[in-house]
Amino acid sequence: MTTCHDIMITDVGPRDGLQNESCIVSLEDKVRLVEELAEAGLPEVEVSAFVRPDRVPQLADAAEVFAAIKRRAGTLYSALVPNERGLQRAIESGADKISLFTAASEAFTARNTNATVDETIERFRPVVQQSSEANIPVRTYISCVVACPYEGPIDAETVRDLTERLLELGPMEIDLGDTIGAATPADIEHLIEVVSPVEPVDRLVLHLHDTQGEALACAARAIDCGIRHFDSACGGLGGCPFAPGAPGNLSTTSLLELCADRGLSTGVDIDAVRQTGQWIRRVLG
Repeated sequence: MTTCHDIMITDVGPRDGLQNESCIVSLEDKVRLVEELAEAGLPEVEVSAFVRPDRVPQLADAAEVFAAIKRRAGTLYSALVPNERGLQRAIESGADKISLFTAASEAFTARNTNATVDETIERFRPVVQQSSEANIPVRTYISCVVACPYEGPIDAETVRDLTERLLELGPMEIDLGDTIGAATPADIEHLIEVVSPVEPVDRLVLHLHDTQGEALACAARAIDCGIRHFDSACGGLGGCPFAPGAPGNLSTTSLLELCADRGLSTGVDIDAVRQTGQWIRRVLG
């Protein structure tokens, strides 16, 4: 039986955390990272991505990682997929949940997916349908919800309209990504106010990067605004290979400390996550 906690955390370290590293982490270390995060009580771990190895060579062994991990009851093991082929590979590997990705910026979408925003939505349509038929939940990342490295500031209304269009495809979780870590707490509050009329705030996920050192303050404001699901990465790993200047995700340990200070339950062992974060940072040098 799954215990309901105040705040749900998806640790994206094994995927978003490793995809931009210059070194290739061994299969053994990737498996250990996923297993330790699950054992620490993370309700969801994003294990890897079924993407082209020439685009993201650090994640070329996604199927091998899924095959090797020992699974813990109570943890969802998710994977990023770009299209139908990626979905089939994720299903064959036993992914519990899949993630899609688009952006609120045409320039970023072009560089990241070689498509327009409209084209990504059409690409998602069969993926969402097939996932529904396979009873696999879907999350969709919207990158650059505050600012884009190529286009500059992004209107919150653009994010709201894209959210509405995505939800028309079928049931999915919407994950709002501050991809380059440009947001202030005020930006986050405004974004939530604008988007929540089309998707209730307690169903939204927030994905923060700590480029300006504001990620934790943004998370605190988001909690005040009703956000209950966050992405983070152990050890503050991360960065997007297609977003210059996005060095790392909100640290899972920092987020857990914030929740503890607020008296909010997560079900996650903070000491175990801290130790795992320190270990993987040593692996990465």
